[in-house]
Amino acid sequence: MLKDMKTQKHLKPGQQGTKRLVEQFGDALVCVRYRYDAIHGVRLKTVEIIVEEKPCTTAPHRDEEIVPVVVAYTEKPLRDKLKAAGAKWDPQEKVWLIAYGKIRGTELEDRICPA
Repeated sequence: MLKDMKTQKHLKPGQQGTKRLVEQFGDALVCVRYRYDAIHGVRLKTVEIIVEEKPCTTAPHRDEEIVPVVVAYTEKPLRDKLKAAGAKWDPQEKVWLIAYGKIRGTELEDRICPA
């Protein structure tokens, strides 16, 4: 039934039409939607709420994803580990490029460049 309905309004907490829901759900309220079904002549008010929050334990990268790793020229043992794992040097960016799965769990994982 919901897939056939059109969403006419998408409101953020605090906007007019959400005040009572903010009182009821507090900070857990993410948004309020008003959906209309012209076929059945029905209007629905739906809410999106946060029901659980916990630390993310998933890896920040997929194993096959190529990530840039920074290792200084003077750190020969780390450079040798990268070469042995199949990393390629990118002279323009001055970083090593390697699949994340090959360095996951090693000290090289801490050397990944933020995007």
